[in-house]
Order: sequence, then C-alpha cells, then structure tokens
Amino acid sequence: MSYSVTLTGPGPWGFRLQGGKDFNMPLTISRITPGSKAAQSQLSQGDLVVAIDGINTDTMTHLEAQNKIKSASYNLSLTLQKSKRPVPISTTAPPVQSPLPVIPHQKEPSY
Repeated sequence: MSYSVTLTGPGPWGFRLQGGKDFNMPLTISRITPGSKAAQSQLSQGDLVVAIDGINTDTMTHLEAQNKIKSASYNLSLTLQKSKRPVPISTTAPPVQSPLPVIPHQKEPSY
C-alpha cells in the first residue's frame, strides 16, 4: 500500500536515495538526516519511492531521480511504499567480542 508525503521547501530535504533502473534496484530511501524535513514527515528508511512529483519511478535511473528531486523548487511530493523488510533499530554496530585486535581500516563500514 502506498502513501504520499509532501515536503515543504526549499531543500535540502534530508534524505538519501539508493537504487534506480541503472542499478536494477527500486529507488529506496537509504538514509534520513535527523531533524530534517524528511525526518519530520512519515518517511522511513527502506521505503520504496514509487513516484516523484507524480511521475512514476519504475524506469528512472538514479541520476534522473536525483535531478527530479533537485529540480523541485518549493514542494517535493513523493509517493512511497512501506518497506517489507524490518528497519534496523540501531545504526551502530554491536561490540565485537574478538580476541584479535581490529585494525581500523579493516572494520566493516556501518551504515
């Protein structure tokens, strides 16, 4: 089931996008900046972007979607679909219980 959000501009809107036709992945909200316009709306990390300003995103590349969002001058209207995957509660990695020291450049990136 989809839902719509209208963010009042101007940008920055406060979210990051991943995916696109060129990545063979649906456009998805990958990050929401705390305290941003996106954070104050119903947007959730992992939600699928179905349409940007009424234009379906099925055939959009990442760059096309990015440009469409950047070109929104005052209001940004998004149609989204809640992710079926559970969203991680914590963004910090659990402590590693390892007898070996972890070298900083070998740590896995935390998202």
